[in-house]
Amino acid sequence: MLQIPTINTRGLKVLAGNHLQGVDLSPIDRAWDIVEEVHQGEKHFSGEPYILHSLEVASTLASMKLDLDTILSGLLHGVLKHGVTTDELREKFGASVAQIVDGSTKITDMQYNSKLAHQAENVRKMLLAIASDVRVLLVKLADRLQDMCVLEAVDREKQREVAGETMDLYAPLAGRLGIDWMKRELEDLAFKFLHTDEFAELSRKLESSLEERQIYVDEVIGILNEKLHASGIKPTRIIGRPKHLYSIYKKLIVQNIPLEHVYDKVAFRIIVNSLNECYEALGTIHANWAPVPGRIKDFISVPKSNNYQSMHTTVIGPRGHFIEIQIRTEQMDLIAQEGVAAHWAYKEGQKAEQHDMKLFRELKKLVVALQEVEDPKEFLDSVRGELYDPDVYALTPNGEVKEFPKESCPIDFAYAIHSEVGDHCTGAKVNGRLVPLKYQLQNGDIVEIITSPSQTPRRGWLNLVKTSRARSRIRSWLRREEKEKALKLGREICERELKKNNTTLKKMVKSGHIRLLLKQLHCNSLDDMLVKVGSGTITVQHLEKFLLPTEVRQEKEAIESSLTPAESGVYVSTPRKPAEGSDAIIQIDGIDDMLVKISQCCNPVPGDDIIGFITMGRGVSVHKADCLNLKQTDPLRWIDVSWSNTSNRQHRVELLVSAENKRGIFAEISAAISSDNANIVEISAHTTPVDTADIRITVEVENLEHLQIINQHLRQMTHVISVRRK
Repeated sequence: MLQIPTINTRGLKVLAGNHLQGVDLSPIDRAWDIVEEVHQGEKHFSGEPYILHSLEVASTLASMKLDLDTILSGLLHGVLKHGVTTDELREKFGASVAQIVDGSTKITDMQYNSKLAHQAENVRKMLLAIASDVRVLLVKLADRLQDMCVLEAVDREKQREVAGETMDLYAPLAGRLGIDWMKRELEDLAFKFLHTDEFAELSRKLESSLEERQIYVDEVIGILNEKLHASGIKPTRIIGRPKHLYSIYKKLIVQNIPLEHVYDKVAFRIIVNSLNECYEALGTIHANWAPVPGRIKDFISVPKSNNYQSMHTTVIGPRGHFIEIQIRTEQMDLIAQEGVAAHWAYKEGQKAEQHDMKLFRELKKLVVALQEVEDPKEFLDSVRGELYDPDVYALTPNGEVKEFPKESCPIDFAYAIHSEVGDHCTGAKVNGRLVPLKYQLQNGDIVEIITSPSQTPRRGWLNLVKTSRARSRIRSWLRREEKEKALKLGREICERELKKNNTTLKKMVKSGHIRLLLKQLHCNSLDDMLVKVGSGTITVQHLEKFLLPTEVRQEKEAIESSLTPAESGVYVSTPRKPAEGSDAIIQIDGIDDMLVKISQCCNPVPGDDIIGFITMGRGVSVHKADCLNLKQTDPLRWIDVSWSNTSNRQHRVELLVSAENKRGIFAEISAAISSDNANIVEISAHTTPVDTADIRITVEVENLEHLQIINQHLRQMTHVISVRRK
C-alpha cells in the first residue's frame, strides 16, 4: 500500500537551527499547530496541501539564514484569511510577527470598482508595510517564488497575470534588496510564462551549445588563472556561469540581433582576497585583453543603493568573443548574492548596519513618492517606473550616489534629492558647468541643482523626465494647480449665474438652499461643486437648470422633449430579439418600446459596458457602467441594457487633448483624426499659463475600438502631452 509522507516541521527546524544556534525554536511547533488547524483540507492552486506551501515558504526563508520572526511569519503568512486575528498572533508570537503577517496579507474583505483598483490597493498596502519592516517583502518574495515554481497548474490567463506582476514588481524588488539569485530566478520563471515560445526556443538553442560553451569556459578560466598568478594574485575562486535566460533575451530584443551574435552568454566572476587585489586583477585583465569602451564600471568605490560592490569589465577575449568579468572579494560576493540577508539587521537584536539603513531609506523614499498618486493605473505605472534597473550613476557635490534610467535629466536628479528641490529647480551645474534642464546625465557626473523660490513645475517637464518619482510629483503639482484654477473659475461662474436669479452663494449657504443644490448636482461639498463647474464636469446649462424657477424649468424640458431622436440622442428600445433590419441600437432586457436616451454626461459608445437608469417619466437614460453620475443614483432603478444593431451609426464622443502650444498643432491633430476615418463635429482650444494648448474635440466614432485607435494615434504624436475622454 502506498504510504503518504507525513508533512512536519522537522526539516524546517534543522534548517533554522543551522544558523540560529542557541535560539528556542519551540515557537515553530506552536505556529505549525495553527497552520494545520486553519488550513486543514485546503489546497494550494498547485493541487498540493496548502500546509506544504506554507512549509516551503518558511523553509526558503530559513535557507536564507533569516531570523526566527521572519521564518514564523512565512509559516503563518496565510492564516489571517481564515479567522485568525493579528491580536492572537501578537499575543502568541510577538508584535513583529503580527505586523509582518498582516503586511504580507492581501486585502480580501473590501470591494473595489475594478480589478485594477484592487491590485493597486494591495501593492500600496504592501509598500507601506515594507517601509516600516522590510521583512514583509522577504516573506512576499519567498511566497511568490514558491507560487511561480508551480504556475503550470493554473490557466493561461492566470499564468500571464501572475507572471506579469512578478516581472514588473517582485523581481525588481528582489533586486532592490540585492538578492541577486532570487531576482534571476523570478525573472526566468516569469519569462517562461510571458513568452512561452521564445523561452522554449532560447532554452533549446543554449542546451544544444552547452558542451561547446563549457569548453570555452574552461579555456578562459585556465587563461585567467595563469595570468593572475603570473601577476602575483592568487584568486580564491574563478567561476564561469551562463547568464540567466531573461538577460540574454533582453539583449536579443534591445540590440535586435540573433543568438549567434551574443558573445557574452557567460559571465566570469573572480573572487580575490582583498580590495587592492580587485584593482590589481582588473589591471592584469586589461593588460592581456582589450577592454570594451564604456563597459568598465567601478561599483566598489561607488556602491549601488542596495550595497552591491564589484568591478565590472567587458573585454575582447579568446577567439574574439566578448566576455564579461566581475571582480570582488568574498564578502562582496556574499552581499551580491544574498543582499540585505547577508548581514541581516534583525538577527539577535542587532542594530541595522549603516549600508542597510541607506537601503531602507531608499525604500521609504519610494513609498513617500507614491503616496500622493491616487489613480490606480497611474499608481501601478509609477511603481513599475520606480523599480527600474539603473543605467546611470551620478553624484551630488558631497559624493552621494544617485541612480537613474537612461536619458534622465537634471530635473530627475533634483526630485531624487527631495520633492521641494525638484519643484523649485531652475537649472543645474554638471561637473562645474551650467547645463540646460534637457541635458542627459552621464555616468560619474557631479550634479549641483540650482533652485529659486519663484520656480514651479512646468507641464513641459513631463517630456524631459524619465523617473516615475519626478513624473508623479510634477503631475501631482499640476493637478493641484488645475484644481485651484477650477475652484476660482467655478466660483466666478456660479456667482454670475446666481446673480441672474437675484441671489449669491453667500445667501444660499446662509439660507440652507445650497444643500438642495449640492444634492441635485451630486456634489459632496460646495468646493466640490465649484471645482466641477470650473473644470466643465458640470456645465453651465446643467447648473442653470437647477437654478431656474420650477415653471421655467418645466417649459424648457417640454421644448427639449419635442426634439427629434437625432437632435436629442433619444432612441426607442427594441424587443429582446430585434427583427432583422431593425435600426435601434439599444436593447432593454425584457422590455419593449421604451424611450431610451444616451446620457450626455458620459456619452457611451458601442463596446462600452453600459447600464440603464429608469428616469421619472422620461424613459431610460443609458450610462457607462463606471459613470460617476450613475453611481450617485438609486441602484434599485438600474436596468440591464445592451448594444444591439450598431452598424453604420456614428456616436459623438468628446476628447480633451493637452498639447504643446506650437504653430500648426490644430492642423496636425485634425489630420490625425481624419486619417482614422472619424468626423470632427466641433473643436475649440485655449492656451494655459505654462504655454500648452488645452483642446476640446467632439468626434463621431463607430464604436469603442474606433475610439481607442484614434486615442492611440493622438498619444503617439510628438507634441501631444495627454489625451482623455470626457
